[in-house]
Amino acid sequence: MIFKVFFQENFKEVPVREYTEAIYVEAESEADVRRKLAPRKYNIEFITPISGAFLEYEENKEDFKVESL
Repeated sequence: MIFKVFFQENFKEVPVREYTEAIYVEAESEADVRRKLAPRKYNIEFITPISGAFLEYEENKEDFKVESL
């Protein structure tokens, strides 16, 4: 399953919407995503599974790349 993860790189600061980034991660569950990203110390705002038409839409974006963790 592919998850879209919204995060900010600085874990110690309060999240500011303008600095939010997104990555795509292949994992079995949301907990698995968090475990895989833990070493990166991201300030994770939101994780959502993507599939179907939404996944198709995301795959058509130039910056679509699934992180291999």
